[in-house]
Amino acid sequence: MSYVQSVLQPDERVKYVTDIHWIIFLPGIALFILAVLFYLLAVSTTSVFAFWAGIAFFFLILAVIALLSAWFQRVTTEIAVTDRRIIYKRGFISRRTIEMEMDKVESVDVDQSVMGRLLDYGDIIIRGVGVGIEPLKKIGSPIEFRNHLLGERSKRGSK
Repeated sequence: MSYVQSVLQPDERVKYVTDIHWIIFLPGIALFILAVLFYLLAVSTTSVFAFWAGIAFFFLILAVIALLSAWFQRVTTEIAVTDRRIIYKRGFISRRTIEMEMDKVESVDVDQSVMGRLLDYGDIIIRGVGVGIEPLKKIGSPIEFRNHLLGERSKRGSK
């Protein structure tokens, strides 16, 4: 059972769930490409094969570590908007959770680079009454997240 599902209150419904964008895998993919290039260099130069193969293996190890780290970060992070609050959880053994009631939300800022606009990811900063949630980095579909969040907030305010 996910963290979000486990903390829902009676009659509380999840309206929107988002994730960390796949862009976090890019450093690991770049390291993997470097490993392949160094391996191809090792194969083409038989006189110093061990040297280039060693470098390729080093970059392969770095790529695996970076890819596993990104995967673990993505799998252990949950971000949801319910009809009552925002829920953010990250971590597995050492867990950090933040929950903010809709009526405490003052503003939602979205920060997207040009690449973020093209690939639909960005950072979200939620400012609340007296508190704020740390920036949610590299979130997929940040504009849609903001629209759901502000839509739920305006529904709660009109009740």
